Amino acid sequence: MAQLDIRQRDKSALREGYSPAVRKFEIASIAAFALAMAWLALRIVPHLLESPWLALTAFMVGFVAADFVSGFVHWAADTWGTPEWPIIGKALIRPFREHHVDQKEITRHDFIETNGNNCFISIAPAVGAALLPADWFFLSAMGFAACLAIFGTNQFHKWSHMDEPPAAVRLLQRASLILPPDHHGVHHSAPYAKYYCITVGWLNEALHRVRFFQLLERVISVSTGLVPREDDIGKKAALVLAETPEAVEPPEACSLRPEA
Repeated sequence: MAQLDIRQRDKSALREGYSPAVRKFEIASIAAFALAMAWLALRIVPHLLESPWLALTAFMVGFVAADFVSGFVHWAADTWGTPEWPIIGKALIRPFREHHVDQKEITRHDFIETNGNNCFISIAPAVGAALLPADWFFLSAMGFAACLAIFGTNQFHKWSHMDEPPAAVRLLQRASLILPPDHHGVHHSAPYAKYYCITVGWLNEALHRVRFFQLLERVISVSTGLVPREDDIGKKAALVLAETPEAVEPPEACSLRPEA
């Protein structure tokens, strides 16, 4: 870790990247997501009373699936690409770059900025689940739960960075039913290369132990020549980390407190 010379983007420049066009894109994404979820709900509600235990199982599987999806998207946005990319770069990658520079900025986001990008990535899965045949109720219900949990993910993430979240939220965090602050603090230990799941964090330990994301990075790097996290922490630090993956310390060796 001492070899890392982390160089991140300017905080003000990243904040300026939140343009009126991005704002309109987020509003449109929220509206489209709401319509897709309403359609999906109408498809599954008639079957809930017929198969309540199947529905409950589907909802739980969907919740866990959302935790994995949150980790995969978080990893992808942290690791690859730049904020200069059209649409995806400005709406999805830029907020993650900004978040590593200023963790507290997310607590100042309003409803639209907090939830717009998650709504965008959930539109297609919600529509796909709504289009499934009636006999595929389990997958439709699982898709509904997953999309709903993904919708809540950035709000859970925001609460994990708040100094004084609502009392009910603190109870859910202590019960590990939404993302706990101490658990998420592991991710914010430089070089920000572990514990990506931010819906509830249940899968973080297992994914870290099997080096799931590091293996993906190696495959992509060998295939494309790209350097993971080059845009986020600077080329020098990214190269050191790529050559010495043990720099990503196991969770017990990391501070469990988010940085101020």
